[in-house]
Amino acid sequence: MIVRVLGSAAGGGFPQWNCACSQCRGVREGLINASPRTQESVGLSADGEDWFLINASPDIHSQIESFGPLHPGKSRTTPIQAIFLTNGDLDHCLGLLSLRENHRLVIYSTESVRRGFTDSNVLYRTLQRFAGHVTWRTLKLGVEEAMLCADGRPSGLTVEALAVPGKPPIHLEGLVSPGDPELNVGLRFRQCTNGRVLAYLSAVGRITTSVIEGLADSDCVMFYGTFWSSDELSSPGFLKKSAEDLAHWPVGGQTGSLAMLSTITTPRRVFTHINNTNPMLREDSTERKIIEAAGWNVAWDGMEIRL
Repeated sequence: MIVRVLGSAAGGGFPQWNCACSQCRGVREGLINASPRTQESVGLSADGEDWFLINASPDIHSQIESFGPLHPGKSRTTPIQAIFLTNGDLDHCLGLLSLRENHRLVIYSTESVRRGFTDSNVLYRTLQRFAGHVTWRTLKLGVEEAMLCADGRPSGLTVEALAVPGKPPIHLEGLVSPGDPELNVGLRFRQCTNGRVLAYLSAVGRITTSVIEGLADSDCVMFYGTFWSSDELSSPGFLKKSAEDLAHWPVGGQTGSLAMLSTITTPRRVFTHINNTNPMLREDSTERKIIEAAGWNVAWDGMEIRL
């Protein structure tokens, strides 16, 4: 299994377009030891020929162009067989609207995520230019199923969706039940030939027993790393809410994800979906040293893992 990180930042990217915090300013001006990042997305393949995307970020065009195996081999084709959506946040699905150029798309999501993207969305009409423009394949919680290529061929991979604590996207607040377990999912991908497993949980509002169980027996974990601390936005006055208020469980601290996942023995452990304010982005920071000492890494755009 080939895992290619196309984007590793949280919504807004790094640097964020309207932010002049010390980290965004520092990376723009080359003053800190950190690299720019686009918004979180991953390419996945069993054979290096057929590719699947996990989430379609607003940066999807530049992400596809940055990785040769995703380029078309001949006129109006693509090796991208399908796109998985872990939730309906704009930084995970807005890129779908950039793929409107009269090409058939296959999208895997829960039924709740599909409805959130399609219902009363006039922009979705750009993906309805002809019959069958978009094919939705429903992810059912707790069911491992074969992943199929766009034409129905087996991909050599399976997928299982796991309910993960989260919250509705801002544009759906008040319109959907916040307790709907299908609104936010983690994904477990398994390679059929060698049994290797990638556990991909890029949005986690709370660490629960089911979250920890979803990481078990995996060969690689890619986990939510948006904020380091609870007051990362409130302390400098950016927002009067804690990370937990935003359904973003912080990494650091005695109850942070790093401490709560300390029993995980997965060989490859990677934090992704990292906010521009998170000090883990700085390669020489104390926080980076802490996670590396615990056996974790921070994802970067272009990172590749083979399982």
